[in-house]
Amino acid sequence: MTDLAPQPRVHRLRTPVPRQGSERYLLETLLAFAASVGLTRLFLELTGYPQLGGGGLHIAHVLWGGLLLFVASLVPMLWANRWVYDVGAILAGLGVGLFIDEVGKFITASNDYFFPAAAPIVYAFFLMTVVLYQRVRRPRRRQLRDELYHALDSFQEWLDRDLDRRERARLRSDLARIAARTDQPELARLGGHLLEFLDRETAEARLAPRSPVDRWRIRSRRRLDLWLTEPRLRMLLAGGMLGLGFVALKNPMSIFLQSSNPTLAAWLAGLAAGRHVETAAASLVLTRMWLETAAGAALLLGGVLLWMRRARPAVAVGYTALLLLLTTVNLLVFYFEQFSTMLTAGIQLLALLGVLYYRSEFLD
Repeated sequence: MTDLAPQPRVHRLRTPVPRQGSERYLLETLLAFAASVGLTRLFLELTGYPQLGGGGLHIAHVLWGGLLLFVASLVPMLWANRWVYDVGAILAGLGVGLFIDEVGKFITASNDYFFPAAAPIVYAFFLMTVVLYQRVRRPRRRQLRDELYHALDSFQEWLDRDLDRRERARLRSDLARIAARTDQPELARLGGHLLEFLDRETAEARLAPRSPVDRWRIRSRRRLDLWLTEPRLRMLLAGGMLGLGFVALKNPMSIFLQSSNPTLAAWLAGLAAGRHVETAAASLVLTRMWLETAAGAALLLGGVLLWMRRARPAVAVGYTALLLLLTTVNLLVFYFEQFSTMLTAGIQLLALLGVLYYRSEFLD
């Protein structure tokens, strides 16, 4: 009887692998989410808040949001093509926007759609998704298993005859790097066989041309790089910081001088009479006023420093001020002004992205 050599024990791996292109899918969800909330509010405001239904029946748009979320969860389970992730991401963003837009009805006993805290909740949820997007798109060190996952995922483009030259070059580079690894020889062999297959099958085959979207993206990027030079971007950011700084300072001054604000008027009257008046609403108003004043002054300082070509301190000051506005001040602004400040928040986000782009391209 021949003794069989003991076989090495195989352990299952359950650690998650980041999906290739996940930052793009999350960005599509973010844009669809913002568009869903903004367009829904605009449509309802223009049409006088109509109700779908009758005879005591009201079909709220939260139901349509739930339906879109359900479809978004079904799509990647039913089909394996890569394009389904784009479809699912957009449907998920539209669905969650329609769903969370009615959060005021579900946190109040009176089903108050216009509850003041609803807008900050929607904004905070969107902001948390933005933070997640920033973490996802941050470069990370990939393991060999992660790289092979991404390579196998890219072969779907070959199966769909949609592998263009840029995608093939990237896939070939990934496979060559995998095949050169020596720490896990079995995975390296698999990568080498896939590389041989890719070179053999595409040596004479005509690769798919770039899609119109890819061609437009490449042309736009080249034109942007040629036009958006350091002096132009610096001047644009300086003007943006100065403009946003004046807007941020205008709001607290208008609040302070607005006699029609009964909460603040009572608080100031009590303060002038020597009485200690403490209400939650007055505290929120004053907190917003002081934070907006600090952020506005910092943005003015950052704009002046940029104008004086003091780029590094200007970027640091502007980044801090914009982050303060987006993460803290806007929560209070949305509470008092509801969704009328969405445009301002969007401009602030664009300014922050511009600051980050300037820092990465011209400073770091």
